[in-house]
Amino acid sequence: MGSRRAAGGRRKKASAAVVGTVAAVVVAGAGFGAWALYDGGGDDGTARGGSAAPEKRAKTGPVTAAEVTATAQRFLTAWQRGDVPAAAAATDDPEAATALLTGYAKDARVKAPVLTPGAPAGAKVPFSVKATVAWKDTAEPLAYDSALTVVRRAGDGEPRVDWHAAVVHPALRDGDKLVTGESGTPPVKALDRSGGEITAAKYPSLGTVLDGLRAKYGKKAGGSAGIELRVVRHEEGGDDDGKGAKGGEAGEAADKTLLELRPGTPGTVKTTLDPALQAAAEEQVEGKADASVVLLRASTGEILAVANGGHGFNTAFQGSLAPGSTMKVVTSSLLIEKKLASIDKPHPCPKYVSYGGWKFQNDDKFEIKDGTFLASFARSCNTAFISQAGKLKDDDLTRQAQQVFGLGRDDWAIGVPSFDGAVPVQSAAQKAASLIGQGGVRMNPLNMASVAATVKTGTFHQPYLVSPKVDGRALATASRAMSPATLSQLRRLMAYTAASGTAAEAMAGVGGDVGAKTGSAEVDGQDKPNGWFTAYRDDLASAGVVQRGGHGGDTAGPIVAALLKRG
Repeated sequence: MGSRRAAGGRRKKASAAVVGTVAAVVVAGAGFGAWALYDGGGDDGTARGGSAAPEKRAKTGPVTAAEVTATAQRFLTAWQRGDVPAAAAATDDPEAATALLTGYAKDARVKAPVLTPGAPAGAKVPFSVKATVAWKDTAEPLAYDSALTVVRRAGDGEPRVDWHAAVVHPALRDGDKLVTGESGTPPVKALDRSGGEITAAKYPSLGTVLDGLRAKYGKKAGGSAGIELRVVRHEEGGDDDGKGAKGGEAGEAADKTLLELRPGTPGTVKTTLDPALQAAAEEQVEGKADASVVLLRASTGEILAVANGGHGFNTAFQGSLAPGSTMKVVTSSLLIEKKLASIDKPHPCPKYVSYGGWKFQNDDKFEIKDGTFLASFARSCNTAFISQAGKLKDDDLTRQAQQVFGLGRDDWAIGVPSFDGAVPVQSAAQKAASLIGQGGVRMNPLNMASVAATVKTGTFHQPYLVSPKVDGRALATASRAMSPATLSQLRRLMAYTAASGTAAEAMAGVGGDVGAKTGSAEVDGQDKPNGWFTAYRDDLASAGVVQRGGHGGDTAGPIVAALLKRG
């Protein structure tokens, strides 16, 4: 969307009934459809008598309730009657609003919208939309809810609708557009590993996954396109091969079907999802809007389950979040290889340590006197890791993550859009912070489940949702593996943490060969950190995050442990 622009001058408008005022008239009992906007003109700063009005000062302060109501009425009334210029003029970005509202009727073929506002909540006004989408001789009703927010326009402070594409439809992002016609991409019938059909109704978390499968395999799976209203995503340089965008960004979201006017014939795509485990994952995140989890088969990389409590974005695959202390699994492998740490040898864990001009501390400022690296890992001692920063090169952690764990190289091809982590080369304080999963390090549950799987098997196996045999794509590989001695120590660290460290409470009752690591990641503007947990049990590996959850052992831990038990 273009930048916000203040109006340099105001246009005169024809007087309808009231001079110098704008009035919205509501016919009692008739609802919003009976509102009529009477624009009395005089909006250019001059009086009708011809004499110049005194220059007005820019309005300041929060918008008033009267301004919110009047601005919302002005915008919604104009939009409903098809007056795009008037509706756009009621926003703070008329150019972008004109383009999208014009396309709403012309490209999306939405006819006769009826807009019904709800009760304002501060500056926000919810509203419902009922309309008809027509294409040739086919028509279907359309109904959805949206909302707008009134703000002060830059420059003069006049109240205007804060323009974003989501005002028109909540599924839109800025730059997207709505189109009705032949879908271009045939639908797909996604199957789980047992041959059962996967639907968003059965598994609410998988809506974005199904969109991604269609975008990737719709033209290859043998189906035929139908007629539909869909969101066409704004291209930002990403690809459509399921690898995710380059440059460390999360993978591009797929186009989204909003209304099917005439069904197409779906092709069939089989996934690696396990129906029982997927159902269990959905159950674990239900009612937890900020929770996400992934479960893998460690020896192959097959994704057995993925779930997000908030269904609008696939944080589990595409999230880009600081992983906190779960990153200490990768850092520990580096320190052990460099002989900067050894599981049973003494290792400092003071209350504080400074590096690069920053002072770092442990949670609750604890310290471990005369402790070992095993104790520091199990209790998640930050200073034990930060104290080694001066002995590492700026790119050591980046190379370890890429070469051993397959992270941060933008080459995963799981079958749908994904983000394969970022561990940028950093220096000074940011390098130190990266060692404990802060700084510029970014991960998601898919990445951290893969880290646990690499420790369990000793070799990186790129996760995948669709077998590479389906389309012949190549999976990413790591250039080297950890030495047996390093791997043995890393497994002992995770096993001890699962039995006696910060992960013990969550992992209680999870039998077999187990290992785990907790994490908490501080985020600017959040009262509570994001809680992380990664673990393995036999041939299963899982990771989860609860944003704004607090300690990972208390929040994400029970979700991950429950899946490992079920598996």
